[in-house]
Amino acid sequence: MMMFPQHAQNSVTTRRKRSNEVLLGRQAERAALDRLLAGARTGVSGALVLRGEAGIGKTALLDYALAQAGDCQTVRAAGVEAERELAFAGLHQVCAPALDGLARLPAQQGLALSTAFGLRTGTTPDLFMVGLGVLGLLADFAGERPLVCVIDDAQWLDQASAKILGFVARRLRTESLMMVFAVRGDLDSQDVPELSGLPGMTVTGLSDDHARELLASTLLGRVDERVLARIVAECHGNPLALTELPRGFTPAELAGGFGFLSPGALPRRIEESFRRQIAALPPVARKMLLVAAAEPLGDPVLVWSALNQMGVPGDSHLAAAQAAADFIDFGFGVRFRHPLLRSAVYQAASEVERRQAHAALAEVTVTSTDPDRRAWHRAQAATGPDEDVATELQASAARAQARGGFAAAGAFLERAAELTPDPARRASRLLAAAQARHVGGAPDAALRLLALAEADQSSELDRARADLLRADIAFMVDRGRETADLFLKAASRIEPLNIGLARSTYLDALRAAWYASDSGSSGTMRDVARAAIAAPVAPSPARPSDLLLDGLAVRYTAGFAAGVPKMRQALKAFQEPQLANQEGLRWMWFACSIATDLCDDGAADALTGDYVRLARETGALAALPLALTTRILMHLFAGDLSDASVLITELDDVADGTGIPVPGYMALLLAAWQGDEHRTIELAAVNTADARRRGEGLAPAIAGWAKALLYNGLGRFDEALKAAQQTIQSSLEPGVLTGAPLVELIIAAARSGQPEIGADALKRLSTSTQACGTDWALGMEACCRAVLTDGATAEESYVEAIERLGRTKIRPLSARAHLYYGEWLWQSGRRDDARDQVRTAFEMFGAMGMDAFAALAAHRLGMNVRQRHGDDTGPLTAQETYIVKLAREGLSNAEIATRLFISPRTVEWHLSKVFAKLGISSRRQLRRPVR
Repeated sequence: MMMFPQHAQNSVTTRRKRSNEVLLGRQAERAALDRLLAGARTGVSGALVLRGEAGIGKTALLDYALAQAGDCQTVRAAGVEAERELAFAGLHQVCAPALDGLARLPAQQGLALSTAFGLRTGTTPDLFMVGLGVLGLLADFAGERPLVCVIDDAQWLDQASAKILGFVARRLRTESLMMVFAVRGDLDSQDVPELSGLPGMTVTGLSDDHARELLASTLLGRVDERVLARIVAECHGNPLALTELPRGFTPAELAGGFGFLSPGALPRRIEESFRRQIAALPPVARKMLLVAAAEPLGDPVLVWSALNQMGVPGDSHLAAAQAAADFIDFGFGVRFRHPLLRSAVYQAASEVERRQAHAALAEVTVTSTDPDRRAWHRAQAATGPDEDVATELQASAARAQARGGFAAAGAFLERAAELTPDPARRASRLLAAAQARHVGGAPDAALRLLALAEADQSSELDRARADLLRADIAFMVDRGRETADLFLKAASRIEPLNIGLARSTYLDALRAAWYASDSGSSGTMRDVARAAIAAPVAPSPARPSDLLLDGLAVRYTAGFAAGVPKMRQALKAFQEPQLANQEGLRWMWFACSIATDLCDDGAADALTGDYVRLARETGALAALPLALTTRILMHLFAGDLSDASVLITELDDVADGTGIPVPGYMALLLAAWQGDEHRTIELAAVNTADARRRGEGLAPAIAGWAKALLYNGLGRFDEALKAAQQTIQSSLEPGVLTGAPLVELIIAAARSGQPEIGADALKRLSTSTQACGTDWALGMEACCRAVLTDGATAEESYVEAIERLGRTKIRPLSARAHLYYGEWLWQSGRRDDARDQVRTAFEMFGAMGMDAFAALAAHRLGMNVRQRHGDDTGPLTAQETYIVKLAREGLSNAEIATRLFISPRTVEWHLSKVFAKLGISSRRQLRRPVR
């Protein structure tokens, strides 16, 4: 094997540098890059996406940024088209210089990142935990000196890398880190949706004057002025076109303008020019370029080894390299003069030549160190079905999935299916590829592969799995009523094959029906429940999810009261310490919902707290939004509005960080509890419109409940009654979305002089409260009964409500019972007793931040109060207030950073601002109140 002598490497490198010495024009782009660089040097991070057509000068601008970096650290990476299916290939380029800092990351982040890079084995890492690890790793690396990171050809990054790098770029704050991406396309294109939301600039063509100057620097000899004008006009200021297109023509052709610039898109014409130049090279040089184009690592040793494998003698390597010196740089790894040149080389070769190159590369790639690239090269070299190669690709897919690279796994499995001779096994691999694409967030690709799998000779089990996958995809994309039907179809097909999976699928169907239920019907849930009742019993020992299904099936067939015992049994199982993490993460949200429906505040508090803790501790960030939602709702019922507000901030951060859409139901309810009319009405409209687009039926019920609560707090009982009536429909099953609005309806009806409406509602409410039998349920019923009655009966009910609710965590309803009892006492002429009750209510409302109800109580006391809202935190911003709360709980900067999806450096910066605002100098002093 012959390597380049040093002088040959230097000659190629020098030629490349000279072509980039002058950057003509680009004042706006350079100014933007200079601002980012100045910010990084002063501790302010930032990102920029440069978009433009091929050859427009994006790479030259990246070169400029690196040249201006001076005393900063620099990292350069590039997407490679041939590596788009290799998970984390691009990310590894970015992180490689900083990997010494892995040991300094929080344990979960370090493990996730090490697993993603194949440095350790373990469970499949959460993609966003990997993202937090990369953010922390680069922030730590930039702590030594500011870091300038440029990523060229980002449109060719593998999906996992693009997601992580986009996540990191959106979370940059104060890490002394600058990231610049170059993407082929314009600002409106979605070639790299993972980078959406980042600041961007479109790089356009050079001015005519600069284009002439650049063209003149590349042409040798005299050229007719009219030909020059035509070249400038046709190239539209594209620097690559100006420098490369003339290379494919003789001086005579250029002088006369003959044969120049065939019609077609500019990038295609540039590639045609490249092909003409390649065709003029010696055969050995063309073969060397082809191997280099097919080898994405840029490893010269692999290139020379593959050439030897193809029978090219070692003593001809130097001559080939010198002949191709204008096309490729071997100075620091193999690098083509332009990405289009790599594509042109590969496309110019015949299929037979490409297969030969891949076969040679597969032979020289070491299986033990790089099995996935070897498998991919073997697949590209295959001429027809080959089970050995397909099996190797399937093993690569398993490794990719273990690292969290589901898009890569899907690509490996799809190619494996293409090479699989047996139809049944091919269908199974297509189904596995569809599943991987679905988990990787590509529903369209998953549905395409699913259709191919169903068209093949699949087994009954694979057909059942296909039905289940189709339902899963439908639920992710559109939560309409038909999704529950798809799950039902899948469950019935799975029943004879796998009872446990079938029962889990019935729970999926109930979940889909619950989301799709509108205020007019819950018949879909009864249909699912009837099918679940008829399903085979759970194998022994029953899982918590089996108990959950049994309870829900009875509830939606025999009635709420009949289902209470089994639902309580399920709640107990979910509170057992030996609950499996997977079981808890998947079904805990349903258990939390049942605890609230049963008015079991102790179980609801414990389960929602466990759910959030489990999602955080396991790094299951995809489950965290739903876990936070259940916990926020419990905080609202308990009157912990400040804690609810803090978790809503975290929920927004999680949604922003992970890209998981989260409906704004909790923010809507918080605004109603706080008595913020403007925000409640605004969020009600937004949530209802968004839910209508998604096909969900929950939003109208939640919006009506929120408005009814708001108007009751404001003392506008007619409006509260109207909102509650729009929410309550006779077909809705008992539960939180029925019980809570019924309370508002009963109170509004009593206060607006329409007690008969309230009496009917109380009958409905009593059906569930009597079945629940808890202090929360019976106290709620007693309060509603009291507002509808007079005399001694009313007083007995008020006293019962206050006593029962006082034993629960449900402080808002307890405060309202005091308020309504005080009003009744006032009307009965017992003014002193009335003041005591109303004052108690006023103090409770004020402590909770329920401003509208506090003002209502103050009015009864003849007081004027300044209305405030729960997010009033004095001199601190909402995020600073949250950071203070977490610091008071004893969380470290790294733990706070993980919670907020920011870097520890940014947490440190926020705390320094907090210290300055509060006039303190240490965390110890944070124990005093923020206000």
